[in-house]
Amino acid sequence: MSRPEILAPAGNREMLGAAVFSGADAVYLGLTGFNARRTAGNFTPDELREAVAFCHARGVKVHVTLNTLVYDRELSGLADAVRAVAAAGADAVIADDLATAQLVKSIAPTLHLHGSTQMSVHTPEGAKELAALGYDRVILARELSLEEIRAVCEASPIEVEVFVHGALCMSVSGQCMMSAFLGGRSGNRGACAGPCRLPFDASAGLKPGQPGRACHLSLKDMDYIPHLRELMDAGVASVKIEGRLRTPEYAAAVVTACRAVCAGQPYDEKLVRDIFSRSGFTDGYLTNRNDGKMFGVRTEADAAATRAATPKARELFRRELQRVPVHYELSGGVEDGGVKLTARDDDGHRVSVYSADEPQPAQKDPLPGIERALGKTGGTPFVMDGLAAEPGEGGFGFLPGAAWNELRREALDKLLEKRSEVTPHAVQVFEIPTYPAHTVGQLPALAARFANAAQCPAEAAEKLQYLIFPITEAESIPEAWRGKTLLELPRVMFGRLEQKTAARLDALQDAGFAGAVVNNPAQLRYTDGWTLYGGLGLNVTNPTSAARYASLGVQGMLLQPETALTAMQAVAPGVPTAALCYGHLPLMLTRACPLRNVRDCGKCPGGGTLRDRKGRDFTVTCSAPGGAGVRTVFNPVPLYMGERLRELPVDVAVAAFTTETPARVSQILDLLFNGQPFDSEFTRGLYYTNN
Repeated sequence: MSRPEILAPAGNREMLGAAVFSGADAVYLGLTGFNARRTAGNFTPDELREAVAFCHARGVKVHVTLNTLVYDRELSGLADAVRAVAAAGADAVIADDLATAQLVKSIAPTLHLHGSTQMSVHTPEGAKELAALGYDRVILARELSLEEIRAVCEASPIEVEVFVHGALCMSVSGQCMMSAFLGGRSGNRGACAGPCRLPFDASAGLKPGQPGRACHLSLKDMDYIPHLRELMDAGVASVKIEGRLRTPEYAAAVVTACRAVCAGQPYDEKLVRDIFSRSGFTDGYLTNRNDGKMFGVRTEADAAATRAATPKARELFRRELQRVPVHYELSGGVEDGGVKLTARDDDGHRVSVYSADEPQPAQKDPLPGIERALGKTGGTPFVMDGLAAEPGEGGFGFLPGAAWNELRREALDKLLEKRSEVTPHAVQVFEIPTYPAHTVGQLPALAARFANAAQCPAEAAEKLQYLIFPITEAESIPEAWRGKTLLELPRVMFGRLEQKTAARLDALQDAGFAGAVVNNPAQLRYTDGWTLYGGLGLNVTNPTSAARYASLGVQGMLLQPETALTAMQAVAPGVPTAALCYGHLPLMLTRACPLRNVRDCGKCPGGGTLRDRKGRDFTVTCSAPGGAGVRTVFNPVPLYMGERLRELPVDVAVAAFTTETPARVSQILDLLFNGQPFDSEFTRGLYYTNN
């Protein structure tokens, strides 16, 4: 087993120093703007250059996060950010939006490109697709079991990175809109307010309107440190610690623990637990124990333990870890009037210094004392790895200990300075493609997505341009509808669902369906022969990303519903675009089930509700019992644009039906066809914001 890279968070300069001094092999940090932790300290371009110099001098890599969804008006600034990363000489960019990936590869092709966990890649085919798109590494979704991780590693042509410690989002990363639609702060844009840590109560017996008190959407932090050897055996290339918003002490404690386990040594479990936890930790996803024990909240006892543990954790980075091998070469001596000390590293850097004093004839062999003096590298990142001695005539002679110490300090200072020199990546001239804006004021065609065939009224099916059904409903679709029916693929596929879905697509190839809706980059790999449309899971928000998907065969796409109408207008990539005009928006897509806080899978009717602190009920649906299924949490108030359809700058308006009865579906479709106002409470979502 080869030891994986230990990748630590660096939310600010102090945290960066703690991670490096305690032994991280690489750090990930944010450039100001365009990263998934905009409230972290982050780094300006000048600070990034200094950080890279500091890290590279110590053999530590720097990965820069540019992992948020971007809008057309921001692409020019994003290109400048890529140039800043290249100028700083950083090692890799972490990206999820295909526009970011295109800018990185077009502007600075020698920069490594890592697929962010926000891309929701969790299958072997997903890793293969990222490789085909030019990524060098895939950062897997956090919901995978060890067996699923192993399967990806065995199939992946690129490196695999896995989160091993830190906060667990309740939702699959990249598929959460809860913060955006409940509070106007988008997690997909780096501004998550963490509403899942607030009360969302699945308890039975709550009176109508009674506020929820239990936090049944709050997961404990993950802790896979005891499983690091298993992950190493599975082929994981990098183990990642979550936590750019935490403390330097947290980073140091977890890095130290990871280093110990990877080396087969014990670690301070109590310190790791005390420095931050939410009522302890969970390894439920990794070990296939997806149950109510995964949930927890941050208590006052947890906070008190952190305060008590902080001084001990601070000691872990008071002095930096010595890990850069330095090789010495010593020559000269009495007859030469001085000695020459050369220090070199394994990367080809080399410096030489000369003694200020003339050595005197020695009374005894000076070499043991010289070796002791040169080996005192404490307070530096260097560790002595050999001395090649070539004394001149008369031998090295005698120099006082202070002289040897000064020679060592001067040599190591110069070597560190040389290692700190930044090597920028070459950049190429690149003009961001421009696209004409979409026409505003035209009435878009209507399409509808249904949860099942029985939900779709026959009279409405004739009037809609497209019907969209989950692929699991394929055999229930009347043949008369199939010429306008798109089969929607799941946004995530755990267990063996990917293989089963691919086989199902092959079997349905000649069944007369109009096409398939892909919701994950992986699905581009096993949909040959199908007319493809992009769904909600692709998170398309800008024309560059849309055009990239179009070049991959996608014939039309649903735009991400957090996108304001003004930003939506710019997304006109030459294929039809669509936007939601009705629907209870899916705020979360989660493998962990919040209902397991109060009931077992075997006793569950297949869904339920969560009550928030304001007394509102959020519907929860389940795709399948157990760990292979996923749960969706829906907004209690539907989006509606029926009387404002002409304000949607898209070709197709999509009504998304979830738990509505067939009778209610007919009522809503009548309102949409006739452009009438909604008949109950509704929201316009974020369409009229300035995002």
